[in-house]
Amino acid sequence: MINFNGTLVTQDSNILTQNRGFLYGDAVFETVKIVNSKVLYLEDHYFRLMASMRVVRMEIPMNFTMEYLEEQLLSLTDELSISNSARARITVFRNDGGYYLPIDNTVSFLVHATALDTTFYSFEEKEYEVDLYKDFYITKQLLSSIKTTNRILNVAASIFANENALDNCLLLNDSKNVVEAIQGNLFMVIGNKLITPPVSEGCLNGVMRKQILKIAKTIPGIEVVETVISPFELQKADELFITNVIKGIQPITKYRKKTFQHKIAQELSVKINELISAV
Repeated sequence: MINFNGTLVTQDSNILTQNRGFLYGDAVFETVKIVNSKVLYLEDHYFRLMASMRVVRMEIPMNFTMEYLEEQLLSLTDELSISNSARARITVFRNDGGYYLPIDNTVSFLVHATALDTTFYSFEEKEYEVDLYKDFYITKQLLSSIKTTNRILNVAASIFANENALDNCLLLNDSKNVVEAIQGNLFMVIGNKLITPPVSEGCLNGVMRKQILKIAKTIPGIEVVETVISPFELQKADELFITNVIKGIQPITKYRKKTFQHKIAQELSVKINELISAV
């Protein structure tokens, strides 16, 4: 018997009471974009998920191959008739039992999906304002680079952004350097340099981040640099933009009193869509 919202009900009627993902954030996940029944960047997502499971000492099932992962994602979007353009998330959680110390390291998973309005990445040029979030900090450690369900910092930052009429916030690490945005990796353009923080600074090892770095290195005249970004450097930037696999590239137009152009961001967005059209 448990008390759920003031009503006593049998424990079996609420499956979350023993779920370790719910109780301890003992879960990892991947969010993917599906286009024309293809999981974009499937290999990158798969290997990041496997690495995440290993980091938190989850037991990887023998049948959990890349083909199996793809099949599980597409079986749901096919059933929902949204495989032409969809967002899907797979959450892998350690099975019930124990307190902080689990009974064993076996896992289960859950997939859910929603339709997306467009197949290609749209590039929105509307005003998009950000500021720093300084209430809590990301730690420079391996856990910060993987996608676990412990995202309370991102939740708190999202509420802060909403309360202050901001479109997003830039997150800092425990050295007070800029790491990423709430929902994606951060890139900065100064002159001919495209700069993003290294994963060692505590930013997410983003799948779209990897694509941007790869594509940018093919553009003549652009120097790609992974280095620390201090808050003071944001005012010197010509461009700032955020990346993730669902949105693609989101240009930042305003940070405090500074406004930004988006020439490089738009060029990169065009090149990403060209690659998708070839899928």
